[in-house]
Amino acid sequence: MKIVAKNKRAYSLYNVLEKYQAGLSLLGTEVKSIKSGRVSLTGSFILPRGRELFLIGAKIPPWQESNAPSNYNPERPRKLLLKREEINYILGKSKQKGLVLIPLCLFLKGKRGVVKLEFALAKRLKKYQKKEKLKQKSIKKEIKREIKEV
Repeated sequence: MKIVAKNKRAYSLYNVLEKYQAGLSLLGTEVKSIKSGRVSLTGSFILPRGRELFLIGAKIPPWQESNAPSNYNPERPRKLLLKREEINYILGKSKQKGLVLIPLCLFLKGKRGVVKLEFALAKRLKKYQKKEKLKQKSIKKEIKREIKEV
């Protein structure tokens, strides 16, 4: 498993409850672009439309501008490929108050390099929770530094 892109702010803004993996419906130029690492997940989210889930706001430019379709949109919605039971379960959970679906990372799986998306059911952290998290992180760093010095 080779991680191609990460949503770096996901863990600082949200409390991750459950993680899922899904395939993506992509064009050939998008797959080549992802494999070369030209993708950004910042500001993207997952939205249900009917009985399907879509990745919205992910920026995947075409691999070669000259070979791209004339009306290509790098931020177009991309369908997530999941089993029906998984979709129903995730849709039921996501309707609970305060829970959202956020992408965590894009990675390549297997010998052929199949593109997969790891996303999570998460709850947004409040300001005081973020401050507490940062405080705990700085305390841990300080403890490690003190241990190294001794």
